[in-house]
Amino acid sequence: MIGWCQRDARGGSIPLRAFQVKNAWCFSAPEVEVKCLAGHDAQPSLLQGFPDRAPINGPPLAAENPVARVVLESSLPHLDRPFDYSVPAELAEVAAPGVRVKVKFNGQELNGYIIERRADSDAAAPLSTLHKVVSPVAVLTPAAMELAGTVAARYAGTLSDVLRTAIPPRVAKVEKELLAGELDAGVVDLKPDTDARAWASYGNGEPYLQHLANGGSPKAVLTALQGFGPDGWPALVASAVATVRSSGRGAVVVVPDYRDLEQLERALGNVLPASDVARLTADDGQTPRYRNFLRLLSGAAGVAIGTRSAAYAPVRDLGLVICWDDGDDLHIEQRAPYAHTREVLLLRAEQENAACLMASHNRSTELQRLVEMQWAVPIEAPRSTVRATTPRLLNTADSFEQERDPLARIARLPGAAWRAAKEGLERGPVLVQVARAGYAPSLVCETCRELARCNACQGPLAVSSSSAMPACRWCSTPAPQWRCAHCSGTRLRRGAAGVMRTAEELGRAFPGKAVVTSSGEHIKATVSDAPALVVATVGAEPVAPNGYAAALLLDGNSLLRRENLRAGEDTVRRWFNAASLVKPASQGGLVVITADDTAATGALLRWDAAGFASRELALRKELQLPPAVRVASVTGSRADVVHFSDALEASAALGSVAKLRKAGPAPVQLFGGAQSSAADIDAEVRTLYFIPYADAAETTRAMRAVKVASAAKRTSGPVQLRMDGVDVL
Repeated sequence: MIGWCQRDARGGSIPLRAFQVKNAWCFSAPEVEVKCLAGHDAQPSLLQGFPDRAPINGPPLAAENPVARVVLESSLPHLDRPFDYSVPAELAEVAAPGVRVKVKFNGQELNGYIIERRADSDAAAPLSTLHKVVSPVAVLTPAAMELAGTVAARYAGTLSDVLRTAIPPRVAKVEKELLAGELDAGVVDLKPDTDARAWASYGNGEPYLQHLANGGSPKAVLTALQGFGPDGWPALVASAVATVRSSGRGAVVVVPDYRDLEQLERALGNVLPASDVARLTADDGQTPRYRNFLRLLSGAAGVAIGTRSAAYAPVRDLGLVICWDDGDDLHIEQRAPYAHTREVLLLRAEQENAACLMASHNRSTELQRLVEMQWAVPIEAPRSTVRATTPRLLNTADSFEQERDPLARIARLPGAAWRAAKEGLERGPVLVQVARAGYAPSLVCETCRELARCNACQGPLAVSSSSAMPACRWCSTPAPQWRCAHCSGTRLRRGAAGVMRTAEELGRAFPGKAVVTSSGEHIKATVSDAPALVVATVGAEPVAPNGYAAALLLDGNSLLRRENLRAGEDTVRRWFNAASLVKPASQGGLVVITADDTAATGALLRWDAAGFASRELALRKELQLPPAVRVASVTGSRADVVHFSDALEASAALGSVAKLRKAGPAPVQLFGGAQSSAADIDAEVRTLYFIPYADAAETTRAMRAVKVASAAKRTSGPVQLRMDGVDVL
């Protein structure tokens, strides 16, 4: 066997890799010849990423199952496998599967989890001993371990990255409360209120709940009508949770943000005792989050609600998983492997044979695909109920409104919208939805209409108020003497109006009326029923207890014209979410939309979310675009991306899918429209692979193998591998 070495700056020999004999990493062996390819003196060394050598005279080992298989907390792809360690006798009782441990690894002390105790090991070398058992609490359950492995395989990630999301950081004080039995205090007899009146208006609604009550595991896609009041979506979800609790099973409910979480928690408080509900969200802080995690782990609570990480909550005897508004991009984990809550819950429902409910005001193309595959049953209200529950809808771009107001197409606030706001303020609050935050988020040259850019970094210029100086949105550099690079013009004008500018204009248009804003870091969860103009960015609309009197959906064309595959789908979702907060037409509710007459606008006017999703999915199938197929994006420097692609295409593991449809490598589009040069070898580029579902498992395994081999051999730099990223197209 040959070892490798290299010369350092002083001419010495630096060992690079250890050598391997019969799958055992050796440290000294007289029968093995160690040479240097360059003729230097070489000695075997420890390869980074392998356990330290066990001492010859170690401590006595456990009498039963003296080997522990440990998963390390490391994001390195080539360490994504369990390692065997010997269990000393002093740790035999506490070193149980699922507990946190510390081990010696490559001269460092790393954290990990025991996943199994065994009688022997298949390693040929002596094993290192466990260094420490951090806590006797088994936080990694077998079900969570299986789910984490499935998610990592689907998204071509590492098990450690998934466990980092699934298991919250340890808080020693809370574990002492658990061991002392204090977390069980306050638990009362479970008597859920299973009143299902809110479901009576939906086709298939009552049979679905009956199936849940009988212990079944039905899968359904719910299209909810209202977002407020006693029949709103929180009441629907709470009723489903209470029904599954009445059958003695647990539930997991995941929502996008804290505003939805607060509504859901209030609704659950009406049907379940507070002690039976555990809230999991990072916004609450580490201590409350870990306390609720342990309450679920011990069985003191049977319902987990929260944001993304709640999808992995250790609920006992899981009977139902629910995802609210799966189209919201807040459901996408921002760290590797970038898993989507919807997919995690779908995998978990299959793994634990639990019921599944995907609910929203509209329907994403992913859920439409499940419905057309007959994996899930649609739960929708009949047209008579839709007409009686939804507000009246008006589009200022249709032919009738154009004849009444010829300038409606170019006006930011057409006459019909102004009249709707004026009349609505007599009955209650009026919602105004705008596309952008800030005051004037973009500026253009008044002469040539080119986007005004910073001279320092080429970022877009913006102003924060009517009297503020133009400044760069990227580097904050002020531009007091700006000059256009295209026509040498010196005068600027607003390219778009933000929420603050819109609030200012509406304040002038309706003097004496209160104006409330909700955007950016100042998002409001609720507003009162008092008359007021509520100006909010898309996705930040507060909820009025009894609904809005009217809603103005501005900047519709700006949302539809974004350069994104899902621009239309996402815009329709945001429109439906806002319109569902308005009172029914029978109570004077009115929604005015200012957008061109497109398929998306027609879907809202007809209140036909399922029809729009079906049309979108049919187009995606025709073009072989997600979600009709899966997509993998490889992003990094040009040399690294090309190396990854070459290794993938040369991999024998690909087999029949060696000829995947491929796009790229192409320069990654930067913010503001700036683009890197294709000739620059150091520029960040991206390659896309479009993968049929039948070949997805095999292709994902091959991609993981290539990434692991590249990281272990260090033959190229790291690349970002993402599966099903919604922002790459």
